[in-house]
Amino acid sequence: MIFDSMRVGQFLAAIFVAGTCALLSSACVAQDSGCILDNCADKKPLPPPQISPQAPAPEAPSPQAPAPETPATNADSSGSSGGWSPNAPQPSGASTPGDFDFYVLSFSWSPGFCALGGAEKSPDQCHDGVNLGFVVHGLWPQYNQGFPSDCGGVTPSWLVLQSIQGLYPDVGLARYEWRKHGTCSGKSPTAYFADVRRAHDLIVIPPVFQNEQSEQEIAPLDIQRAFFTANPRLRPGMMSIECVNGELSEVRFCLSKDVRNFVPCPEVVRQSCRAQDISVAPMR
Repeated sequence: MIFDSMRVGQFLAAIFVAGTCALLSSACVAQDSGCILDNCADKKPLPPPQISPQAPAPEAPSPQAPAPETPATNADSSGSSGGWSPNAPQPSGASTPGDFDFYVLSFSWSPGFCALGGAEKSPDQCHDGVNLGFVVHGLWPQYNQGFPSDCGGVTPSWLVLQSIQGLYPDVGLARYEWRKHGTCSGKSPTAYFADVRRAHDLIVIPPVFQNEQSEQEIAPLDIQRAFFTANPRLRPGMMSIECVNGELSEVRFCLSKDVRNFVPCPEVVRQSCRAQDISVAPMR
């Protein structure tokens, strides 16, 4: 009976467990899987790892439109004009031939030209034995302020250039002077070069400059006085002295358009050399 009572007890316990499993199926499964109740949490699937939010990558700065370029300013391009002027010359072709106020006759002191680097430009003018003193640089139409330039026109014939041999130091200079200045005279090459010769013959060169064989130091004012003495119609305010690096380079005379008289030219005179004394290179 004791054995039967034990079997009955086991049978009842099995019924109890079966009923319990019906109600608590999850616990039975966990037990069947070997899960001890208090440790079933260890067998639960782990939650997906939480990824800590990263700071967003800094946005690339939006490309800015390039700042507009400042246009480069043009550098001052003024150069040697071949003639005096307090202002820039008129643009090429903008001047009306014959429309000007007076002429400037420029005599270059050839020894000074050669001493200042001219020997490289004009070796025939500067070699020993030529014995040149004052030579014609140019006859330039002038405004009261400024001067016309490159007015366009015909080219002098070879016959015309041959007729002025000895008036300029070389034919190349004569051709250049016609193109830059003579074309603004309003005259033909023949008539213009006739005016150049007339202007040349109007000036009397002082004796001190006719056969200068030794270098001298002379005040620009004394050079003017020598020309006033040799040319009685010439007055102060009608000529200027040009110097470069303390050397006499040119003398310039203001003439009427008919090339018969000296005329006042305040703007030209204002540009005259202001040195106290200048060197006068000897002729050679």
